[in-house]
Amino acid sequence: MIPVSPDWFKSSYSGNGGQCVEVAANLAGPLGVVPVRDSKNPHGPALILPTASFASFVTGIRAGGV
Repeated sequence: MIPVSPDWFKSSYSGNGGQCVEVAANLAGPLGVVPVRDSKNPHGPALILPTASFASFVTGIRAGGV
């Protein structure tokens, strides 16, 4: 198996206010997870979400959830 490294990115909607999270969506296919981390602390911990849970979160945000 070839190791897969997270390819972190911020949304293009993120401003420079320092209130951003980064995700590594490239792990969704091979590992079935989407890591999420605080962009201000890139060497800190990451929250590892199952792909379905992350998809539900994004759907809720797009629908206007808080």
